[in-house]
Amino acid sequence: MNDTTDKDSEVMDEWAAALAEAGGAEEQPAARSEVKRAPLQDLHDEHRPPPSDEVNLDVILDVPVTISLEIGRTKISIRNLLQLNQGSVVELDRLAGEPLDVMVNGTLIAHGEVVVVNEKYGIRLTDVISPVERVKKLK
Repeated sequence: MNDTTDKDSEVMDEWAAALAEAGGAEEQPAARSEVKRAPLQDLHDEHRPPPSDEVNLDVILDVPVTISLEIGRTKISIRNLLQLNQGSVVELDRLAGEPLDVMVNGTLIAHGEVVVVNEKYGIRLTDVISPVERVKKLK
């Protein structure tokens, strides 16, 4: 025989011995009953105060958010989009003088009107969406 055949037969013998041992372990259920459960550690942090009903907003007060204003929307085909050039006019779905949408990170929070403050645009809020309604829109 050559070396490859000898190695193959050795590997097959090892597998046969391993399978025989595994088969023998299944026949002895008493050996499995000796398994003991490891005690679990208490995962509560001793230094952490117990949970309270109060919500502490101090943690998130300095998180930056993006405020944007939406003056209107429209849907157009790709064909018409590709034909736009300088001077093109795109008609929006909102009437002139109608309040703008004030969005925070893409969520509507208020309506308002455009004002000019120190030669910069601003918005005067005319209607603020209640927190309850904002949460409902998130779902």
